[in-house]
Amino acid sequence: MTKVAIVDDQNITRQFFSYFIKESEDFELVATLKNGEEAIEYCCGSDVDLILMDIVMIGGMNGLDASKEIKKLKPEIKIIIITSMPEVSYIDKARSIGVDSFWYKELEEVPILAVMERTMKGEHIYPDTTPELSIGNAKSTDFSEMELDVLREVTTGATNKEISEKLYISPATVNYYINDLLAKTGYKNRVQLAVKARLEGLVIGNDSDDKKDIKE
Repeated sequence: MTKVAIVDDQNITRQFFSYFIKESEDFELVATLKNGEEAIEYCCGSDVDLILMDIVMIGGMNGLDASKEIKKLKPEIKIIIITSMPEVSYIDKARSIGVDSFWYKELEEVPILAVMERTMKGEHIYPDTTPELSIGNAKSTDFSEMELDVLREVTTGATNKEISEKLYISPATVNYYINDLLAKTGYKNRVQLAVKARLEGLVIGNDSDDKKDIKE
């Protein structure tokens, strides 16, 4: 029987997946954990075959960083990323880390138990695209890759100068992209733009880069 661990900071989500696992004859729930650090520690000291891993977890290491570390330590453990956040970079990051499968909570195109079964058989189940969102007057598919890169930095509270240094473009080019984002979305300023983009999960800056304030 496949031993499964759930890693998610939300109790209701852990309960949801626990129910399906306990009802299955093929899977055994061995742990429910709240963050990436707990997942790494558990994997080092216990037997687990499959991890259902959330990405954004408050108060601990995010799921992608934890997955990367677990794959280094125990590459035989299968990992399925489970998220409701449509951050456009997550799928590529998960693939590069070696995450086995990726499942969006909101879409459920393939039932989670089916994804688990297929993943344990060696398949890699990934969505073709991220979910489409509305951000003001625009759709998430209306933005270029560079616009999303700039927007991701704006959500951390970075200044134009800091963004230019991070992305290797001039401050004037940063300003151009921000003005274009404002024109597309219809938002009045970068604060509103950043807050909406972050709340919808369109782009999420790295925790280590987050600033305290989003500046005008």
